[in-house]
Amino acid sequence: MRLRNVKGSKETIAASPLVIQNITEKKGHWNEIFEKEQPLYIEIGMGKGQFILEMARRNPDKNFIGIEKYSSVLVRALEKCEEFSGNNLRFIRMDAETITDVFDTHEISGIYLNFSDPWPKDRHAKRRLTYRDYWNRYNEILKPEGKVIFKTDNRPLFDFSLEEAVAAEWTLENVSYDLHHSPEAEGNVMTEYEAKFSSLGHPIHRLVASR
Repeated sequence: MRLRNVKGSKETIAASPLVIQNITEKKGHWNEIFEKEQPLYIEIGMGKGQFILEMARRNPDKNFIGIEKYSSVLVRALEKCEEFSGNNLRFIRMDAETITDVFDTHEISGIYLNFSDPWPKDRHAKRRLTYRDYWNRYNEILKPEGKVIFKTDNRPLFDFSLEEAVAAEWTLENVSYDLHHSPEAEGNVMTEYEAKFSSLGHPIHRLVASR
């Protein structure tokens, strides 16, 4: 799907104090950009930011970074933050492929992957955020007790993700093929896509993986 360019988005992002620049210089020192040193969680491919913003609101004892590679999408997340008074949320514009250049070994407490691009063609499998090379990158930056939580409505992508996690030697702690009708539904924070797809009757799939 072709993304519509939002006029002035790059300028808005560059001027926002919530968007961190010179990100490779922050490697190993990310908690220093927050008011308090707290466990740090990231969402990769955060879209318009509904999930990460709500997580920051509900969890003031944790720090959050939303990662998005498209300026036209990131700017919408910034708009949502205009009434957010907390100081535990920041954003980065980057491609997840270089994530180990940005975060240090065992620097992250948890990773959220929500409704990632499925890249449905087989030849594009390596671009999926749950391809085994990405699992290896997550292993490097996560704390030993850290977890990856992945949600999607795309069953082929979900099945692929389960296989890739196991191939990368991760442990599947919890797997749900219908999250909203499971015990894990309590406390679940929805993304924009999740609200849309679930309203259409699509089951939401979710996995939790650890080492």
